[in-house]
Amino acid sequence: MIAVLSGGTGTPKLLRGLRRHLPDTDLAVVVNTGEDCWVTGGHLSPDVDTVLYLCAGLLNEETWWGITRDTFACHEALGSLGEEEVVRIGDRDRATQLLRGELLRRGSTLTDATRRIADGLGVAVRVLPMADHPYATHVLVDGGRLHFQEWWVRRCGNIEPRGIAWEPAVPPPATGEVLSALGEADAVVIGPSNPVTSIGPILACGGVREALRTAFVIAVSPFVGDAPVSGPAGALMTACGLEPTSRGVHDLYAGICDVFIQDVRDPVTVPGAVRADTLMTDAAKSESLAGVVLDLARR
Repeated sequence: MIAVLSGGTGTPKLLRGLRRHLPDTDLAVVVNTGEDCWVTGGHLSPDVDTVLYLCAGLLNEETWWGITRDTFACHEALGSLGEEEVVRIGDRDRATQLLRGELLRRGSTLTDATRRIADGLGVAVRVLPMADHPYATHVLVDGGRLHFQEWWVRRCGNIEPRGIAWEPAVPPPATGEVLSALGEADAVVIGPSNPVTSIGPILACGGVREALRTAFVIAVSPFVGDAPVSGPAGALMTACGLEPTSRGVHDLYAGICDVFIQDVRDPVTVPGAVRADTLMTDAAKSESLAGVVLDLARR
């Protein structure tokens, strides 16, 4: 069994490839929930839903969020009534968020709510939120802080980040399901998602780093040179005092990473790193990189 730490768009692209090599029942995905928030009565869990929709064959693979060919009538009607939502939510996507919100209000854990939604979508991959308690990512800016969704989605990341903070300040414990998956895995893959705001919150959850120190861990860099393949990882790593390169990612994962993969085009040298094509521009390239990862896991 392979366990994957996931967030953002990079890791789901790798998961797309892993599913071509392995049955879904041999995959567990531990997903970042630091970007979760409540929106108009529904509970938005964007990284969880990206994985769910991918595995259900519903994901919009042009945007790597939301449901393909979704409509936005509800979002537009809310806007006409003066309700400006932080995220543009599709109608079918909203159904997922409304159900999750209702389940949480009834007392379900996020893990149980995710399992209920996965079962409804026919998803066999184990999709595991990193924690059942909130741990919200905020971007520090001049004059205050913004929730990640406000900073990246509504403000398009146009406000210079000064650092990152989480609420609450003390990380929650990882769920028992997460720690069991990490303990049972033949290998754990840290996917090429934002190291600070996608993978960082997972690593902060109680028990995760301890579990990874006894696991075989393969990490894939999301950087080529001094720029991430996509997203705001470069700016956020700089804001946190980290080198925005594969070397900086490798340093961030020190002590838990056994094998580090960086792109064949990356001019930055990380001693001992495995080189591969990490630009998963289509399903075939995702499958190829996943094959490299699994070959390393089998060795």
